[in-house]
Amino acid sequence: MVLRMNKNNTKKAILSILLVFILLIFFFIWQNNSIVITHINYTNIKIPTEFYEYTIVQISDLHNKNFGKNQIKLLNKIKEIGPDIIVVTGDIIDARHTDIDIAMTFIYGGVKIAPIYYVSGNHEARSGVYNTLREQLEDAGVTILDDNALELVLNDSSIQLLGLSDPAFIPFSYMDNPINDVIGRRLNELNSPSENNTFKILLSHRPELLEIYVDNKVDLVFTGHAHGGQFRLPFIGGLFAPNQGFFPKYTSGAHSVEETTMIVSRGLGNSIFPLRIFNRPEIIVVKLNN
Repeated sequence: MVLRMNKNNTKKAILSILLVFILLIFFFIWQNNSIVITHINYTNIKIPTEFYEYTIVQISDLHNKNFGKNQIKLLNKIKEIGPDIIVVTGDIIDARHTDIDIAMTFIYGGVKIAPIYYVSGNHEARSGVYNTLREQLEDAGVTILDDNALELVLNDSSIQLLGLSDPAFIPFSYMDNPINDVIGRRLNELNSPSENNTFKILLSHRPELLEIYVDNKVDLVFTGHAHGGQFRLPFIGGLFAPNQGFFPKYTSGAHSVEETTMIVSRGLGNSIFPLRIFNRPEIIVVKLNN
């Protein structure tokens, strides 16, 4: 009798473990494939009235991930939002398993929804195929803002859109100077002092460079790179982010310092570590108000 009860208890224990294991698998699949949309209302007196409720969708760190056939799940969510522009803040490919076609499938669908403005990430720099990717992006009608600036114009009003290439592109010949100094100089060259009253948006892959953005008095910055800290712990936040290490400061949401607000996207895909926990793929939607 005791032996039979022990066998029954063992079976129940095994079944319980299997059930928990199956539930965990479904949970991880859902966590890594179910896109969440984060809405941010941003107000700044420098924003012209014509840009009131101007809607910006941010996409970051796709890392060659597919969201349904032909990226249909991702594209449908963006289409439902109806943005004025889409900004892409780097790492649409992954240097370890680069597939330009997956990235371009998203791009071809995205440009049919809204104009796309793009800056590179560290994975583009290390992929060895960035020139090919860049050519295809330009052919698709994407505006590449690596170390460049332009004006977005509505009626007689405008705002400035700036972009930085990723620091991983900096040649070794620059390494006598700290990377932060090089990036700071590049941003300073883009950021015309004569246009200090113009509202300025910066696209940059790296959130850890916030101090540089603040020094250059950029109003609004879109960044990615941190993958939300990969694992998000309750009451703590992200566990690890590249170039920030453990318990990083900038992994998600909006961070304001002085006159600068930086938005950090948790991104969509994964890279070295193939799993997100409590950290679903994210689309960010920003509405401008004055």
